[in-house]
Parts: sequence; structure tokens; C-alpha cells
Amino acid sequence: MQRKRPAPHPLQSILTESAVSSSEHVRELLEFATTVAQEAGALTLRHFGGLVNHEAKGDGSPVTIADREAEELIRKRVEQRFPEHSILGEEYGESNAGSPVRWILDPIDATRSFMRGVPLYGVLIGIEIEAESVVGVAHFPPLRETIAAGAGLGCTWNGKPCRVSPVDTIESAVICTTDVERILSRPQGAGWRRIQQRCSFSRTWGDCYGHALVATGRIEAQVDPVAASWDAGPFLTIATEAGGRFTTLDGEATVHGGSGISSNGLLHDEILRELGG
Repeated sequence: MQRKRPAPHPLQSILTESAVSSSEHVRELLEFATTVAQEAGALTLRHFGGLVNHEAKGDGSPVTIADREAEELIRKRVEQRFPEHSILGEEYGESNAGSPVRWILDPIDATRSFMRGVPLYGVLIGIEIEAESVVGVAHFPPLRETIAAGAGLGCTWNGKPCRVSPVDTIESAVICTTDVERILSRPQGAGWRRIQQRCSFSRTWGDCYGHALVATGRIEAQVDPVAASWDAGPFLTIATEAGGRFTTLDGEATVHGGSGISSNGLLHDEILRELGG
């Protein structure tokens, strides 16, 4: 007789379960988040491929029907599977606040790229347990790339293990940012210019895709002077499990600090010093 699958662990006992049980719970969350991100990504592709109409939000940033539909889909799936979990999303705010488990959603990161038919946009999902980042998924629908990581489970690129690069000097590194003018207009601007002059070359393969490039060893660092929680949501777990680091520009390992740097770890402290100098 086939054994019945046990019920999910109660939320309040997650952190008191054995290490094996905790790992199994993280794996369950990771697998579900990956599936949901890919499902939402398929939805975005229905609207992708040319100029997409948009509205301006209160902060001036654009939002499209695809942003809203994708977040609604993810929320619906999570609420059905884990009704006790909290969800924080860019488009619809936070629900069920105070739950020990929180999902952090950006249904389309790099909406401006999406609106112009540029394929470097992603569906981002991060999951926290007791305010600790434990799951990160970044799915890039047009590219058919998925970067996924769980605490203690490693990081994968389309299902295969991936690691950051071994480059250990800025002079040999490729270092990216999302918007050069944005970083130059901030206190870190002079430091960014020094990094540009020292590194092998710099590009604006930015937004979420830059962080994915770091985790997969294709570049050495991505610097974002402005990053909301949903922009950074998956990347602390992804960078860490790929062997690198993710911090704010102040060096704090959090997705809630308003900025973000992913690196291969070997160059992280030096980049922080340059930006702060």
C-alpha cells in the first residue's frame, strides 16, 4: 500500500524541527516557488514581444497588466498551498503580515525592459522564515533561464549546479550596474568611476539579470544603488548558495536595505571600499 504523504509542518515548529526536516521544508518551498515562478513567467510571455501599454504608479515607475496578472497568479497559488503564509508583493503590498514565513514577490523585475520587448526581465520570488532568507528564485521567461537556490541546498541554473566565478582581481573582473547615471548621481558615484577605470570592463546588463549573471559565474559583480525588498528578494539566498555574497552598499547582508551588491565574494570588500571611499 502506498504511504500517505505527511501533512506539512506547522509554522510555529519549523525552526524546532530536526535539521533534516527543516531541509525538507526548504526544499518543498523551493520546488513550489520554482514551479510558480515559471507559471507566472509563461503568463508574462502572452504580453511580451513589442511595445506594451503601461500606467505610472505613485512613485513614477511603470506598471503593466502583465505585472498585475503575474502577481495575482502567484498570490493565488501561494494562498491555496500555504494559506497561513505572508505575501509581500510590489503591486499589491503585504497580506497576512506577521506570519513566520513570508513570500517576497516581484512579478516582473525590469518592467521597462519588458515594455520594450527586451528579454532581460525576470519573475522574482524570495522566501523568508523568521526574517531569514531561505529560498530565492529568479526566472527569465524569454531566455528560458531559471536560477534557484535554497538555504543549504546549493544554487542551480536550469536544474544544474552553478557557482560564482573564481576571478580575484578587479582588473580582471566584469562589473555591472543597472543605470550608470543613477549611480553617478549618488554619493557612490566617484567610487563607481574608479571601479570602471580599474575593471576589465563594465556594462549595464542590469536589474535582476545582472545578479543572475553573478550567480552563474558570467560576471563578477552587480551593483544596484537602489533596490526595494522585492527587487532584492531572491538574491541573498542565490548569491550565498552559489558561493558569493549579497549585501547592501553599506555591507549589510539583507534584502531590505534599499540597495544591493551581488559578487563572487572574492571582490566584495574591495568593491565596498571603493564605493565608500
